[in-house]
Amino acid sequence: MTDNQNLLAEQRRALILDEVRRRGGVRVNELTRRLSVSDMTIRRDLDALARQGMVAKVHGGAVPVAEPSTHEPGFEAKSVLEPSAKDDIARAAAALVVPGSAIALSGGTTTYALARQLLDVPDLTVVTNSVRVADVFHEARPVSGEGRRAPTVVLTGGVRTPSDALVGPVADRAVRSLHFDLLFLGVHGLSVEAGLSTPNLAEAETNGCLIRAARRVVVVADHTKWGTVGLSSFGTLDEVDTWVTDRGMAAEVRAEVTEHVPGLLVAGETAA
Repeated sequence: MTDNQNLLAEQRRALILDEVRRRGGVRVNELTRRLSVSDMTIRRDLDALARQGMVAKVHGGAVPVAEPSTHEPGFEAKSVLEPSAKDDIARAAAALVVPGSAIALSGGTTTYALARQLLDVPDLTVVTNSVRVADVFHEARPVSGEGRRAPTVVLTGGVRTPSDALVGPVADRAVRSLHFDLLFLGVHGLSVEAGLSTPNLAEAETNGCLIRAARRVVVVADHTKWGTVGLSSFGTLDEVDTWVTDRGMAAEVRAEVTEHVPGLLVAGETAA
């Protein structure tokens, strides 16, 4: 199979997963018509998604997998979800960063994508509790003679979670002693009732500390995070200044979000 075919399969499966989550289930014959591929191709896609634990196969189609509120996927498992949307979000979020500012990036695969977009922003101070985010800046440090100063990176320390975030009392104390202009926050889920949530209790506490240390809070999360509720809430929608998301967000969801969040920035569109 060629690289293009692999890419097309990944995009097709992302569309299928979005349909399953949005509609609560799909049928094979509906997907074959919409995506203009064979029944066999769709069934292979559903098999692949089922093996990854993303859908449950039923006769003639697939339905969502009901995850417990304590389920915490690892970094690698999350990195394959909505990759194109995360890259779009990262580019849009990077445009909010002013050279010379102090920013914070929480753990998560979308903040990881954002870190790669920030490598050429001059004179940044970056606070993070993400091992992966810190590695992005460390591995991109300019060699002697390039004439470019690498960002100053403050890694909080703490206990490592399955998503490679550092949390717990050590991380919390470090964050409480700092102040930053802008926080980019990855989340497990958002909803009106639960606000911002995560399946990890310790990560919820650390994320709450990050919110309180920031002058401005920007959530970076694709549209599939809406309606997902983790075990522990760590903030309300009203504490979010801007949500940067992707074009997959339905119009009715956008209207509901903007009742609580002052800024809704959809990658590729103008800010609401």
